[in-house]
Amino acid sequence: MKCPKCHFDNPSDTFFCGICGAQLPPSEKAPPLPTETLQTPIKDLSTGSTFAGRYQVIEELGKGGMGKVYKVFDTKIKEKVALKLIKPEVASDKETIERFNNELRLARKVRHKNVCGMFDLGEMEGAHFITMEYVHGEDLKSMIHMSGSLSLGMLLSVGKQVCDGLAEAHSLGVVHRDLKPQNIMIDKNGNAKIMDFGIARSLRDKGITGAGVMIGTPEYMSPEQAEAKEVDHRSDIYSLGVILYEMATSQVPFTGETALSIAMKHKGEVPKNPKQFNPLIPDDLSGVILKCLEKDKTKRYQSASDVHSELEKIEKGIPTTERIFPDIKPITSREITLKLTPKRLLVPGLIFLILVVAGIILWRVVGSKKTAPSPSASGQPILAVLYFENKSGDPKLDNWRDGLTELLIEALSQSRYIRVVTSDQLYTILKRLGLADARKYSSEDIEKIAAQTRATHVLRGSYIKAGESFIITAGLQKPGTGESPTALRLEARDEKDIIGKVDELTRQVKEGLNLTAAQISSDFEKEAGKVTTSSPEALKYYIEGRRLHAKLEWEQSIACMEKAVAIDPEFAMAYRSMGVAHSYLGHIVEMRKNYKKALDLSDRLPDNERLPIEAIWLVKGEQNYAKAIEVLERLAWISMDNYSPKSGGV
Repeated sequence: MKCPKCHFDNPSDTFFCGICGAQLPPSEKAPPLPTETLQTPIKDLSTGSTFAGRYQVIEELGKGGMGKVYKVFDTKIKEKVALKLIKPEVASDKETIERFNNELRLARKVRHKNVCGMFDLGEMEGAHFITMEYVHGEDLKSMIHMSGSLSLGMLLSVGKQVCDGLAEAHSLGVVHRDLKPQNIMIDKNGNAKIMDFGIARSLRDKGITGAGVMIGTPEYMSPEQAEAKEVDHRSDIYSLGVILYEMATSQVPFTGETALSIAMKHKGEVPKNPKQFNPLIPDDLSGVILKCLEKDKTKRYQSASDVHSELEKIEKGIPTTERIFPDIKPITSREITLKLTPKRLLVPGLIFLILVVAGIILWRVVGSKKTAPSPSASGQPILAVLYFENKSGDPKLDNWRDGLTELLIEALSQSRYIRVVTSDQLYTILKRLGLADARKYSSEDIEKIAAQTRATHVLRGSYIKAGESFIITAGLQKPGTGESPTALRLEARDEKDIIGKVDELTRQVKEGLNLTAAQISSDFEKEAGKVTTSSPEALKYYIEGRRLHAKLEWEQSIACMEKAVAIDPEFAMAYRSMGVAHSYLGHIVEMRKNYKKALDLSDRLPDNERLPIEAIWLVKGEQNYAKAIEVLERLAWISMDNYSPKSGGV
């Protein structure tokens, strides 16, 4: 390109003359300026995907101001870990990334069973993330929210463990500075773990925050934090006092309309004695809490170990039965514990309840034939409803195999004149006999099933599809008598009409059991659709969830039940099933939530389904053991066919 000033011939891709430095005019032949492609950072991870080449995403655990947290499987170390995906708008701030680097550097110093382990800070495709130990359980805030004030034993157990974790961190010069129940997880074995040293700061190294910056959560911050002053480990002691206060009373000492108003109360107001809100807590515990909440940090406990010692003294003064001991299992027993052992966190009362109910059912199913009256002391027929055979040739309709059985069991269980083998009992017996997946039953099978369930009558049937219509046939027979089965039949217009037709089939069954017209009309019963669900789609997910439940595949079962209640929010049995599954997974909050929902809807259910829900809620929701025992006694008489103590029954 010729320079307009000195006329020197410059290369065509230059912008200034190589001789005189004059700016050269643009040339049509000049190459285009290079462009830069900016990659959009990842905002979400989808279940089943693989992130950063090693993390298989299992599910989203939660989200907050900094981003979302996922449960993932790390294919490199072959372990489940938690992955925090930082929001792009947050990660774009270099100071924030520096803070997370600081978090990781400090947290890695703390190696303790009561502190969540931190692993790594990484970047992939423009997204920043942190990996950390996956804690299987619930956060303390959720537990308090669901159950109100914690039992004294649980409060002391959690409090001591938090003290232990803090003591270790403080010994390494690390202060949390945002200690709160949301940052304390209770795992499946009852161990408390402190999480998220996100704004922690080393006492020995210069932190990244400057003077005059107020950091923390208003409800839990110390007076010195409220004044944006320098803090030390005694600030965590104050926050611990707030947490103990909340565990004891289900409320924090100070609230307000704004963060600033709450912070100022921490600075200037004296907290009320926690005994005003919970008179049952000991005086010495109240004293420990208030000493932690002293405005002057020199008047507080001077170490977390001091607080631990005080809590331990209080614990020694309560009955052994009220104490909670974290259940630390050896690695070799981890798999067995997951599948077979009720979680320690469910409290001995719930374990006792489950054992009692299980004992009653087992006694009824496989009890001694020498002492048990036969077939029923009350003279009522005992009915076993077997799975139906799908003769339609369409495997998509297999769900009605179990679905019709479930509907009939729930509908017939309402009767005052019939004893019905429950679906759980039925599955247990069929599995023992190797018939759980049988498509049809031989005469020999029927005899075995009747002997195991002590059923006087057995109902088995099948269904076919003719156009859009469904034809359901069934045979009601008395095993061992040689009598021909009573034939039952009904027709449904389409798949949606099947549930409504179950009530007609129920009436036919009662007639086949020789109930009088007066007995049938006097039975107060709700329609099958109201006892279970009126939605075939919801029933399909429920049945699939029950199959997974029987295989102890709890998480997959919960996923199916969640789909069922999304379709039918009043599906009581689906909520109950989720409550059971969550209990085995150690999800205390979710267990209570689902049992409470099932209880609220339990008036839809027959007594043999309603009473277990009521009993478990009385134990876990209200801790009313006396009333729970009364409910169990009523359940026992139902399960035992009203056997009298003199007959070798209850």
